[in-house]
Amino acid sequence: MRARTVLGVGAVLGLLSWAVMQLWPQATAPELIAQAHIPAGVFSLQAPGEFLDRGTPVAPPRIEAEIGARHFIMKQLVTQAEYAACVQDRGCRALDKGFRHLSAPDYPAIGVSWQDATDYAAWLSRRTGQRWRLPDYAEWVRAAAERYQEEGELAADPDNPAVRWLAEYERESERRRLRQKQAQPIGYFGENSLGLLDVAGNVWEWTNTCFIRQQVGLQLAAQTEDCGVRFLGGAHRAAMADFIRDPRSGACSVGLPPSNLGFRLVREA
Repeated sequence: MRARTVLGVGAVLGLLSWAVMQLWPQATAPELIAQAHIPAGVFSLQAPGEFLDRGTPVAPPRIEAEIGARHFIMKQLVTQAEYAACVQDRGCRALDKGFRHLSAPDYPAIGVSWQDATDYAAWLSRRTGQRWRLPDYAEWVRAAAERYQEEGELAADPDNPAVRWLAEYERESERRRLRQKQAQPIGYFGENSLGLLDVAGNVWEWTNTCFIRQQVGLQLAAQTEDCGVRFLGGAHRAAMADFIRDPRSGACSVGLPPSNLGFRLVREA
Protein backbone atom coordinates (compact mmCIF):
# COMPACT_ATOMS: atom_id res chain seq x y z
CA MET A 1 0.00 0.00 0.00
CA ARG A 2 2.75 2.45 0.89
CA ALA A 3 4.60 1.99 -2.41
CA ARG A 4 1.41 2.77 -4.34
CA THR A 5 0.79 5.88 -2.21
CA VAL A 6 4.32 7.21 -2.78
CA LEU A 7 3.99 6.61 -6.51
CA GLY A 8 0.73 8.56 -6.56
CA VAL A 9 2.28 11.54 -4.76
CA GLY A 10 5.24 11.60 -7.13
CA ALA A 11 2.98 11.42 -10.17
CA VAL A 12 0.71 14.21 -8.89
CA LEU A 13 3.68 16.53 -8.22
CA GLY A 14 5.06 15.82 -11.66
CA LEU A 15 1.71 16.44 -13.35
CA LEU A 16 1.20 19.74 -11.50
CA SER A 17 4.65 20.99 -12.42
CA TRP A 18 4.19 19.91 -16.04
CA ALA A 19 0.75 21.59 -16.26
CA VAL A 20 2.10 24.91 -14.97
CA MET A 21 4.95 24.84 -17.49
CA GLN A 22 2.50 24.14 -20.34
CA LEU A 23 -0.04 26.79 -19.38
CA TRP A 24 2.41 29.47 -18.27
CA PRO A 25 5.79 28.80 -19.96
CA GLN A 26 7.40 31.88 -18.45
CA ALA A 27 5.80 31.57 -15.01
CA THR A 28 7.82 31.14 -11.86
CA ALA A 29 6.37 28.48 -9.61
CA PRO A 30 9.03 27.56 -7.04
CA GLU A 31 6.33 26.50 -4.58
CA LEU A 32 5.56 23.53 -6.82
CA ILE A 33 9.09 22.18 -6.47
CA ALA A 34 8.95 19.76 -3.54
CA GLN A 35 12.12 20.15 -1.47
CA ALA A 36 13.74 18.60 1.59
CA HIS A 37 16.17 20.24 3.98
CA ILE A 38 19.67 18.75 3.90
CA PRO A 39 20.77 18.32 7.53
CA ALA A 40 23.60 20.70 8.39
CA GLY A 41 26.74 19.58 10.18
CA VAL A 42 30.02 17.71 9.87
CA PHE A 43 30.00 14.04 8.83
CA SER A 44 32.32 11.47 7.28
CA LEU A 45 32.11 9.61 3.99
CA GLN A 46 34.29 7.68 1.60
CA ALA A 47 36.26 10.00 -0.67
CA PRO A 48 34.95 10.18 -4.25
CA GLY A 49 37.47 8.81 -6.69
CA GLU A 50 39.89 5.98 -7.36
CA PHE A 51 42.61 5.08 -4.88
CA LEU A 52 45.54 2.80 -5.62
CA ASP A 53 48.18 1.18 -3.44
CA ARG A 54 51.17 0.19 -5.61
CA GLY A 55 48.83 0.00 -8.58
CA THR A 56 46.13 -2.06 -6.86
CA PRO A 57 42.69 -0.49 -6.18
CA VAL A 58 41.90 -0.14 -2.48
CA ALA A 59 38.90 1.02 -0.47
CA PRO A 60 38.55 4.82 -0.52
CA PRO A 61 39.81 6.64 2.58
CA ARG A 62 37.32 8.39 4.83
CA ILE A 63 37.11 12.17 4.70
CA GLU A 64 35.12 14.78 6.59
CA ALA A 65 32.62 17.10 4.93
CA GLU A 66 30.52 19.95 6.27
CA ILE A 67 27.08 21.03 5.09
CA GLY A 68 25.98 24.58 5.84
CA ALA A 69 22.59 25.62 7.12
CA ARG A 70 19.60 26.15 4.82
CA HIS A 71 20.52 23.88 1.95
CA PHE A 72 17.57 22.23 0.22
CA ILE A 73 17.34 19.46 -2.37
CA MET A 74 14.56 18.39 -4.73
CA LYS A 75 12.53 15.52 -3.33
CA GLN A 76 12.21 13.95 -6.74
CA LEU A 77 14.37 13.69 -9.83
CA VAL A 78 13.78 16.23 -12.58
CA THR A 79 11.14 14.70 -14.84
CA GLN A 80 11.06 14.20 -18.58
CA ALA A 81 8.32 16.82 -18.94
CA GLU A 82 10.29 19.37 -16.92
CA TYR A 83 13.39 18.87 -19.05
CA ALA A 84 11.28 19.02 -22.23
CA ALA A 85 9.93 22.40 -21.07
CA CYS A 86 13.51 23.68 -20.78
CA VAL A 87 14.22 22.47 -24.33
CA GLN A 88 11.03 24.12 -25.59
CA ASP A 89 12.10 27.36 -23.94
CA ARG A 90 15.56 27.02 -25.55
CA GLY A 91 17.29 26.81 -22.21
CA CYS A 92 18.46 23.22 -22.75
CA ARG A 93 19.73 21.16 -25.66
CA ALA A 94 17.43 18.58 -27.21
CA LEU A 95 18.26 15.04 -26.16
CA ASP A 96 19.80 12.49 -28.49
CA LYS A 97 17.72 10.33 -30.78
CA GLY A 98 16.21 7.56 -28.69
CA PHE A 99 15.57 9.90 -25.75
CA ARG A 100 14.17 12.94 -27.60
CA HIS A 101 10.58 11.68 -27.52
CA LEU A 102 10.55 11.32 -23.72
CA SER A 103 8.18 13.86 -22.15
CA ALA A 104 6.27 12.03 -19.41
CA PRO A 105 5.44 14.12 -16.32
CA ASP A 106 5.77 11.12 -13.99
CA TYR A 107 9.07 9.61 -15.23
CA PRO A 108 12.60 10.89 -14.52
CA ALA A 109 14.54 12.63 -17.26
CA ILE A 110 17.30 10.32 -18.52
CA GLY A 111 19.84 10.52 -21.31
CA VAL A 112 21.21 13.78 -19.92
CA SER A 113 24.85 14.79 -19.54
CA TRP A 114 26.42 16.83 -16.76
CA GLN A 115 26.30 19.86 -19.07
CA ASP A 116 22.60 19.27 -19.79
CA ALA A 117 21.87 19.16 -16.05
CA THR A 118 23.94 22.31 -15.47
CA ASP A 119 22.06 24.12 -18.26
CA TYR A 120 18.74 23.09 -16.72
CA ALA A 121 19.84 24.45 -13.33
CA ALA A 122 20.71 27.81 -14.92
CA TRP A 123 17.35 27.89 -16.74
CA LEU A 124 15.37 27.03 -13.59
CA SER A 125 17.28 29.68 -11.64
CA ARG A 126 16.24 32.32 -14.19
CA ARG A 127 12.62 31.18 -14.10
CA THR A 128 12.27 31.10 -10.32
CA GLY A 129 14.64 33.84 -9.19
CA GLN A 130 16.28 31.26 -6.92
CA ARG A 131 19.76 29.72 -7.12
CA TRP A 132 19.59 26.12 -8.24
CA ARG A 133 22.63 23.95 -8.97
CA LEU A 134 23.80 20.37 -9.02
CA PRO A 135 24.75 19.02 -5.58
CA ASP A 136 28.29 18.31 -4.55
CA TYR A 137 28.82 14.60 -3.92
CA ALA A 138 28.95 15.18 -0.14
CA GLU A 139 25.58 16.96 -0.29
CA TRP A 140 24.12 14.04 -2.21
CA VAL A 141 25.46 11.59 0.38
CA ARG A 142 23.97 13.61 3.23
CA ALA A 143 20.59 13.83 1.47
CA ALA A 144 20.64 10.14 0.52
CA ALA A 145 20.75 9.31 4.25
CA GLU A 146 20.33 5.57 4.81
CA ARG A 147 20.21 4.91 1.05
CA TYR A 148 23.91 5.77 0.80
CA GLN A 149 25.93 2.57 0.82
CA GLU A 150 29.70 2.41 1.26
CA GLU A 151 31.98 -0.12 -0.37
CA GLY A 152 33.87 -2.48 1.92
CA GLU A 153 37.43 -3.62 1.46
CA LEU A 154 37.83 -6.39 -1.10
CA ALA A 155 39.82 -9.52 -0.33
CA ALA A 156 43.45 -9.18 -1.41
CA ASP A 157 46.74 -11.05 -1.17
CA PRO A 158 49.96 -9.14 -2.04
CA ASP A 159 51.54 -12.41 -3.17
CA ASN A 160 48.58 -13.46 -5.30
CA PRO A 161 46.91 -10.73 -7.43
CA ALA A 162 44.26 -13.23 -8.56
CA VAL A 163 42.57 -12.98 -5.14
CA ARG A 164 41.81 -9.32 -5.77
CA TRP A 165 40.73 -9.87 -9.37
CA LEU A 166 38.29 -12.61 -8.35
CA ALA A 167 36.81 -10.40 -5.59
CA GLU A 168 36.29 -7.54 -8.06
CA TYR A 169 34.70 -9.92 -10.57
CA GLU A 170 32.26 -11.23 -7.96
CA ARG A 171 31.26 -7.70 -6.94
CA GLU A 172 30.63 -6.61 -10.53
CA SER A 173 28.72 -9.84 -11.28
CA GLU A 174 26.40 -9.23 -8.32
CA ARG A 175 25.76 -5.67 -9.52
CA ARG A 176 24.91 -6.93 -13.00
CA ARG A 177 22.51 -9.50 -11.54
CA LEU A 178 20.60 -6.81 -9.64
CA ARG A 179 20.69 -4.32 -12.50
CA GLN A 180 17.38 -2.99 -13.83
CA LYS A 181 17.91 -0.94 -16.98
CA GLN A 182 14.53 0.57 -17.79
CA ALA A 183 13.77 3.80 -15.92
CA GLN A 184 10.78 3.46 -13.59
CA PRO A 185 8.05 5.99 -12.66
CA ILE A 186 8.68 8.61 -10.01
CA GLY A 187 8.20 6.97 -6.63
CA TYR A 188 8.86 3.40 -7.79
CA PHE A 189 11.84 2.98 -5.47
CA GLY A 190 10.09 4.61 -2.50
CA GLU A 191 11.31 7.39 -0.26
CA ASN A 192 14.14 7.70 2.24
CA SER A 193 13.98 9.04 5.77
CA LEU A 194 14.23 12.65 4.53
CA GLY A 195 11.38 12.22 2.08
CA LEU A 196 13.49 11.98 -1.11
CA LEU A 197 12.06 9.69 -3.77
CA ASP A 198 14.03 7.08 -5.74
CA VAL A 199 17.43 7.70 -4.15
CA ALA A 200 19.89 4.99 -5.26
CA GLY A 201 17.31 3.51 -7.62
CA ASN A 202 18.30 2.81 -11.21
CA VAL A 203 18.94 6.45 -12.15
CA TRP A 204 22.39 7.70 -11.14
CA GLU A 205 22.50 11.40 -10.31
CA TRP A 206 25.05 13.89 -11.62
CA THR A 207 27.01 15.88 -9.04
CA ASN A 208 29.42 18.79 -9.40
CA THR A 209 32.28 16.87 -7.76
CA CYS A 210 35.31 16.26 -9.94
CA PHE A 211 36.78 12.77 -10.16
CA ILE A 212 40.06 12.28 -8.30
CA ARG A 213 42.77 9.64 -8.52
CA GLN A 214 45.40 9.15 -5.85
CA GLN A 215 48.13 6.73 -4.80
CA VAL A 216 47.87 5.80 -1.14
CA GLY A 217 50.06 3.74 1.17
CA LEU A 218 53.35 4.48 2.86
CA GLN A 219 54.06 7.45 0.62
CA LEU A 220 50.99 9.58 -0.03
CA ALA A 221 51.21 10.93 -3.58
CA ALA A 222 49.69 14.13 -4.89
CA GLN A 223 46.02 13.96 -5.79
CA THR A 224 45.06 14.20 -9.46
CA GLU A 225 41.74 15.90 -10.16
CA ASP A 226 39.89 15.51 -13.45
CA CYS A 227 36.94 17.87 -13.86
CA GLY A 228 36.15 16.42 -17.27
CA VAL A 229 34.80 13.48 -15.27
CA ARG A 230 32.16 13.94 -12.55
CA PHE A 231 31.26 11.67 -9.68
CA LEU A 232 27.74 10.25 -9.58
CA GLY A 233 25.39 9.50 -6.72
CA GLY A 234 23.68 6.13 -6.96
CA ALA A 235 23.36 2.52 -5.90
CA HIS A 236 27.10 1.98 -6.35
CA ARG A 237 30.14 4.19 -6.93
CA ALA A 238 30.54 5.47 -10.47
CA ALA A 239 31.92 8.41 -12.41
CA MET A 240 31.32 9.61 -15.96
CA ALA A 241 32.83 11.93 -18.52
CA ASP A 242 30.73 15.09 -18.33
CA PHE A 243 29.55 14.91 -21.97
CA ILE A 244 28.15 11.36 -21.74
CA ARG A 245 24.37 11.12 -21.98
CA ASP A 246 23.84 7.37 -22.26
CA PRO A 247 26.08 5.40 -19.85
CA ARG A 248 25.58 2.23 -21.87
CA SER A 249 27.66 3.86 -24.62
CA GLY A 250 30.74 3.47 -22.40
CA ALA A 251 33.26 5.96 -20.96
CA CYS A 252 32.61 4.92 -17.35
CA SER A 253 35.62 5.75 -15.19
CA VAL A 254 34.88 3.46 -12.26
CA GLY A 255 33.30 0.03 -12.27
CA LEU A 256 30.06 -1.08 -13.90
CA PRO A 257 28.35 1.69 -15.92
CA PRO A 258 25.15 3.07 -14.37
CA SER A 259 21.80 2.09 -15.88
CA ASN A 260 20.62 5.66 -16.50
CA LEU A 261 21.82 9.23 -15.96
CA GLY A 262 19.51 11.84 -14.42
CA PHE A 263 19.64 14.55 -11.77
CA ARG A 264 18.02 16.53 -8.99
CA LEU A 265 19.10 19.98 -7.89
CA VAL A 266 20.09 21.77 -4.71
CA ARG A 267 18.90 25.22 -3.64
CA GLU A 268 20.72 27.48 -1.21
CA ALA A 269 18.40 29.76 0.75
